[in-house]
Amino acid sequence: MFGVDEAGKGPALGSMFAAAVAVPEESVLPDDMGDSKGIAPARRRELADRLRADDRVRVGVAEVPTDRIDDPGTDMNGLTVAAQAEALGRVVREGESGMVDAGDVNADRFGRRVADRVSVDVTVRAEHGADESHPVVGAASVVAKVERDAHVAELAEEYGDVGSGYPSDPATREFIREYVRDHGDLPDCARTSWSTCEDALAAADQSALGDF
Repeated sequence: MFGVDEAGKGPALGSMFAAAVAVPEESVLPDDMGDSKGIAPARRRELADRLRADDRVRVGVAEVPTDRIDDPGTDMNGLTVAAQAEALGRVVREGESGMVDAGDVNADRFGRRVADRVSVDVTVRAEHGADESHPVVGAASVVAKVERDAHVAELAEEYGDVGSGYPSDPATREFIREYVRDHGDLPDCARTSWSTCEDALAAADQSALGDF
């Protein structure tokens, strides 16, 4: 069986990550496996390391960088389908079945779209909040979140404090404003099509006009 989930769908900075975890049975998973948002970061890293070290567990990860997210011909639902299918394709075997966390209001449609993009014949079911009710999807959630956290840490090493990357984070909004103010453009890690980033550019342009 397998589970698939993603992390980083909504941030204004950085990549989105999808992860797939395949196991012979859910009993091989740690008892506290679940929605990554409810697990402390240090414990998430421990769990992810434990999954990768277990030869009964197959783990696959897919990254969607900002240039794909900002491509005018894409949308986040489609990118989520593609990312989940890519991660799943790295671990799944012919005839296997499993659950994915639905990234669309229509869960059945989302599951069909993921299955259609996998090169082997698999059975995919989708549910909203599957990471909370299916431990194997929770495992995928943990792996995806650990990948996203590591990515944000790398951004912080390059740029300084970027916060969590989410538009609701004051540290992230301040980083974007200051970067645009100092450089006249957005950083390469920004999702330029996000309103948070567009607003920062517009505010900088307005401020520059006011200097004349």
